Amino acid sequence: MKNLKLIGFLIILSSSLMFMSCETDYDVLQGPAGVAGADGAAGADGAAGADGVDASAASCISCHSNTHREPIYASYDISQHAAAETKDYAGARAGCAQCHSHEGYYDYITYGAVNPAGYYGLSEPEVIIDPDTGLPELGEFGEVLYSNNPVPVVTAISCDTCHGTHLSFDFENDGNDFALRGLDPVTLITDGTVIDFGNKSNVCISCHQPRRTGPTDDGEGNFRITSSHWGPHHGPQATLYQGIQGAEIAGSVPYPAVASSTHRQDASCTSCHMTPAAVGEAASHSWIPSDNACTSCHTNVPEVTGLQADMDHLGELLETAGALHFDDGWHPVPGTVSIEVAEAAWNFLFVYEDMSKGVHNPAYAKALISNSIEALE
Repeated sequence: MKNLKLIGFLIILSSSLMFMSCETDYDVLQGPAGVAGADGAAGADGAAGADGVDASAASCISCHSNTHREPIYASYDISQHAAAETKDYAGARAGCAQCHSHEGYYDYITYGAVNPAGYYGLSEPEVIIDPDTGLPELGEFGEVLYSNNPVPVVTAISCDTCHGTHLSFDFENDGNDFALRGLDPVTLITDGTVIDFGNKSNVCISCHQPRRTGPTDDGEGNFRITSSHWGPHHGPQATLYQGIQGAEIAGSVPYPAVASSTHRQDASCTSCHMTPAAVGEAASHSWIPSDNACTSCHTNVPEVTGLQADMDHLGELLETAGALHFDDGWHPVPGTVSIEVAEAAWNFLFVYEDMSKGVHNPAYAKALISNSIEALE
């Protein structure tokens, strides 16, 4: 009897364990989701942010507004760049177009060279050659003469000649390039020397550089001046400013180191020639230095003491030697002269055609002229 009760108890116990095992399944143990809580109260609105500033538009308007541009147009109108006197006879010629026409300058800066055929219309130019010299015949202004009278197809230098497209509109980080062409360092056309006046002033070097180098001995102590336009040809400003490419005749006055002049160190083309100006006044885009440009650094408008007197004396010596003559300005006289006379004539024209009266580089100008006088006396 006891055994039967024990067996029954064991059966009941084992059955209960089986039910407990089934009820431990996870799905069975996880209870249902509770009721969603009430939404929290809405927070207060934040303060309105300040209106944004359209910096790009402001930067553009500061230069591209009539208020800003009208004084520029007025000053440009009194500049030599606007005169366009040489546009037709020089602006179309391959040897001159780089500086005398919009098309020539644009091609030179953009492609590194002008059109070798020049800028003419329906006919190509046929140069008239002097049978005695084998050189091109020159007209009243020193221009090459042509037998077929080709028609120039060029336009004058204008705003668009020097200004094109901005390289970047991020002026804050990249600087304002004023959409100028020719900002890179310039390789001189005479001998490949590279000059870097820095950013905007490099634009000036492209034209304000000599067209040829100084005289060289022909082996017999002489040199032939080939035309009334011989010399650095109106544009030696960059090289005088740098202190290079004069005929450095040995003499008692030492030549300063290259690029050592005070103006070269502390000033620039644009800082002296493009100071802000009122409508119609000098400076700005007239490129005529105003007195204010000088007196911002100097007590008075500077003058290179004694240089003009030396220039007058050297001019007389060179006229006597038959290398130069004065007629509405100083001009070379074609012919053969001694190398000493030729070098002195080069130095005279170098300083004379710079037109700063030595201010661009006083020490270099004084040395060139003083030593030239010594060589001829």
